[in-house]
Amino acid sequence: MLTTTEILKKVRALEIKSKKLASDLFTGEYHSAFKGKGMSFKEVREYSAGDDIRFIDWNVSARFGHPFSKVFEEERELTVMLLVDISASSQFGTVHATKRDLITELGAVLSFSAVNNGDKIGVIFYSDRVEAYLPPKKGRQQALYIVRELLSKEPKGRGTDLNVALRYFNNSTKQKSIAFVLSDFIDANYEDSLRIAAKKHDVIGIKVYDRMDMKLPDAGLLQVQDAESGTMKWIDSSNAFVRESYQQEFFRITEYSTQTFKKAGSDLLHLQTGDDYVKVLQRFFLSRNK
Repeated sequence: MLTTTEILKKVRALEIKSKKLASDLFTGEYHSAFKGKGMSFKEVREYSAGDDIRFIDWNVSARFGHPFSKVFEEERELTVMLLVDISASSQFGTVHATKRDLITELGAVLSFSAVNNGDKIGVIFYSDRVEAYLPPKKGRQQALYIVRELLSKEPKGRGTDLNVALRYFNNSTKQKSIAFVLSDFIDANYEDSLRIAAKKHDVIGIKVYDRMDMKLPDAGLLQVQDAESGTMKWIDSSNAFVRESYQQEFFRITEYSTQTFKKAGSDLLHLQTGDDYVKVLQRFFLSRNK
């Protein structure tokens, strides 16, 4: 557990880093990746050369005997929601940082990116239950509060259940939102709730994993513990079949999350601890703008 002083120090460090990234790198990219997704109807006016023919209002045009175009305006304000997995497996990490550290940094950067653009940001923390809900609000104080909670929130549940978090999100968030799901996705049975969420909201998954989630080292007899069930067992990591089975299980879980997001029409980014998440986010934002 971090002391209050340590938390405040870390909040300050993350604020400086995240604000710099949000203003230097992500202002343009974030803005154009998500702004303009929400358009509201403003009025109709007479068609002029160059107008998009898809926006001709045929009823009004028929009434007046010549073409009229619908005019839309960009909804200036977005609501961004973070669905943050704080289950026991997120505490694991062998390279540079734990998965939770990476999730915390991502959450901080996304919070400040939203706040810099005048958007609301809120969070659902979950394990095998919803651990906490921070309703979406604007402003630096909200971003700082989120960062503090990202650093210090301890789960009561040990397992992971994204289904529960998505159902809560579907019920609690009425306006169309951009939702980032930050998790290692060592989970199953969330395809229905993801599909429902993705119909209304723009859902983006960020799968955070550690190298040892994917590959066991060849290190002889190891005693391992399942972080979520607490079960202990011995495995022979020098056995090629054991290592192969371990890797296949990782690929199976990854394939499930990849396919589930694809079927829902949502994006899923993959990030390994130690990866440069700035590059991955930038690439994603830019691909959204095309």
